[in-house]
Amino acid sequence: MLFSDEEAVPGVEGPLVAVTFQRNPHQKQKYLESQPKALGVTQIALSAFYISSVIVILTNGLSEVVLDPPQIIGSVFVIIAGCLAIAAQNLHLPTLKACLGMQVVACVASVFNLIVSVARMEAPSYVCWRYGEGNLTDYYKTCVLFNNSATHYFAELILIQTAIIAISVTLAAYCCKVVNCCSPGRRMPVITVQVPTAQQ
Repeated sequence: MLFSDEEAVPGVEGPLVAVTFQRNPHQKQKYLESQPKALGVTQIALSAFYISSVIVILTNGLSEVVLDPPQIIGSVFVIIAGCLAIAAQNLHLPTLKACLGMQVVACVASVFNLIVSVARMEAPSYVCWRYGEGNLTDYYKTCVLFNNSATHYFAELILIQTAIIAISVTLAAYCCKVVNCCSPGRRMPVITVQVPTAQQ
């Protein structure tokens, strides 16, 4: 699109003022505003902790074996997404597109892990049996203490998954700004003023 002055100025070829719209050459720098290195390292660390927690739960027989391998696989996807977030700091467009795709996958995997964690907290696979109203044994008291601490442990896993979801959504949003997957790229106006040459 070109707008120009109607008046012709002697000694000047073309319009006196021209306005053009060009792509922002610094659009890729928007990704660096999200602090991808810090968020990627946080994603990796939280996922590694989550994997170790699921392994502890699995080895102690506190959950159903069917749900644990998908949780571990989902957390591995989150670790890969964190690595890609760090690698995308070089602002190479294919790496940014891969980062966007993996952040979406990581978000879906984290939502699945969050649902499983909430279900695990609401329906534990163990119950404390009470043998009598007046006679509370040490085993029962220990079981109740264990039950309470396990509930806190599962609540921690829910908090971790919520943080991972927030990080994945943030990184995906910043990748989307750079890749322009949701809207066409912004164009910024460039105003060119032609100064007439001095007449001799």
